[in-house]
Amino acid sequence: MTASPLLPLSYAGELALRVRDANASRRPLRVVGAGTWLANGAPIDATEDISCASSRDIVEYVPGDLTITVGAGTSLAAIVEATGEHDQWLTLDPFGSPAGTIGATVATASSGPLATGFGTPRDLVLGIEAVTGTGNVIRAGGRVVKNVAGFDLVRLFTGSRGTLGVITEVTLRLRARPAKEITVAIAIDNTIVAMRTVSRALRSWPFTPMAAETIDGACAAALALPQTLTLLLRLGGNARAITSQRLRAGTLGKAVEVDAAVWDKLRSIESGSAAVMRIADLPSTFAERWDDAQQLCGRGGVAIGSPARGTIRCVLGDVDMTRIAALRARSKTATFVFETLPTPAAWHSLTTEIDPTSLDGRVRAVFDPAGILNPGIMRVAR
Repeated sequence: MTASPLLPLSYAGELALRVRDANASRRPLRVVGAGTWLANGAPIDATEDISCASSRDIVEYVPGDLTITVGAGTSLAAIVEATGEHDQWLTLDPFGSPAGTIGATVATASSGPLATGFGTPRDLVLGIEAVTGTGNVIRAGGRVVKNVAGFDLVRLFTGSRGTLGVITEVTLRLRARPAKEITVAIAIDNTIVAMRTVSRALRSWPFTPMAAETIDGACAAALALPQTLTLLLRLGGNARAITSQRLRAGTLGKAVEVDAAVWDKLRSIESGSAAVMRIADLPSTFAERWDDAQQLCGRGGVAIGSPARGTIRCVLGDVDMTRIAALRARSKTATFVFETLPTPAAWHSLTTEIDPTSLDGRVRAVFDPAGILNPGIMRVAR
């Protein structure tokens, strides 16, 4: 195989050659970064990998603009290290390992507790470079914050799980680190009334915590906290702001300061779990969905919720479809997404493929008409 002079002399150009060759022979490809999140999403019907792991350079970092451009194979830990030298940070803390790549984070639209204060990947990704399923190299967005024109391909590719193209480069919005931050834990009564109070308070406060997560007793115990329903708050700012925020938090109960390492422990709590389901509903219904989720998790499971966002992660002790069906029947506005399931059989029995005539299916046909990139990964709960 010889390189075409029309292709860019870049890592993307090399991948484009491989994708074009695979497209010509209709060989399906599995898109891989560091390989730490391969269990996330439905099994892929491909035996050949196409890897972005070697694309891990910091292409451009402009501290004054609070932006950084990196190869898709760059680990989250490497970005933390590079930006930390300038008291800046990328406010993405997805569940999983910091060894995971930024490409996988963007492709799966994965976020963590910091999404409460700073948003999800769709809010933080300014630009991408990608190789489509036909082997074309495309760029969308840019390397500055004020750069929006035309159809927003950046948001379209974010969360597409590699089905539209192989992301090779990402430009990200950074934040200045707060002068000070603390983490407090507040014990909450395990009742719908108490959870409604928490949810309403978070939406009415004159500030937004950097993170605000409810964790059930089992999760709290795993984090070496008292085994009770707990609200974890991550507060940041100058000393005066911290004092004010802590006083406001104290209206919900006794705010006990805890080690900030609890957030890293929380991110890794799903390690080795067989099944994880994400529930999203209106923030105003969070108390009801939280009650459902606690019942759904069962023995051996844990529930982690973001009241201000209306999302809940259920690390399931077992997959009880009767309970899941009952939960879905109670809410017409909630969405349910399986992130991991124990076996391919479970994926096929609990989820269904996306209809190729749907909007999602038609969009994919534009960028990957042969369906060679990550075939089978996009499925929805039945």
